[in-house]
Amino acid sequence: MTAPTPSPLPSPLSAPAWEQRYQQGTPRWDLGQPAPAFQTLLTATDPPPPGPAIVLGAGRGHDALWFARHGFAVTAVDFAPSAIEALKEQAQGQNLPLRSLQRDMFDLLPEYAGQFAYAIEHTCFCAIDPDLRPAYVDLVADLLRPDGELLAVFFTHKRSGGPPFGTTAAEVRQRFKLRFDILTLEPVANSVAARQGEEHWGRLRRR
Repeated sequence: MTAPTPSPLPSPLSAPAWEQRYQQGTPRWDLGQPAPAFQTLLTATDPPPPGPAIVLGAGRGHDALWFARHGFAVTAVDFAPSAIEALKEQAQGQNLPLRSLQRDMFDLLPEYAGQFAYAIEHTCFCAIDPDLRPAYVDLVADLLRPDGELLAVFFTHKRSGGPPFGTTAAEVRQRFKLRFDILTLEPVANSVAARQGEEHWGRLRRR
């Protein structure tokens, strides 16, 4: 009897592969809390005024919920069903209005073009195939209104392999300057211990 041919493993960057990671347990990129840089941003004396915001690669939604809690009209996007379910449960449990979309973020256009005052980035740029980074820059710019802002915590580690794939502040600047004015791009001072010295805070305005 011929043994059945094993099913091919999903691409490590595909939706099924990310879903599998969520089903297997707590992913190492999930901090279990909003990024400290976002906590600092929204509790400062001069936080950005609330507006419609899209969180790309939102995962279980810690950052999305944090912005919703501070008055932003949040749309959170992820293509892993388990991540979106966890996000919905948290939003309902906290009685927070939040729109969640189980979608591939690159399929959001043209439907959501120009609808947002803010895009929120945290461990999304580092999770996609590096060849898609130019398309990601265009996606973010096209989702934003003119003068809309990207609020970002870039994971600027230098380890080989991925995901998460490494980057540098210089690469971030080089890629995003084509569509954005870079208002701030600086090391994060209050990263969690495991990411000390490996994060940059960016505030970029769409031209």
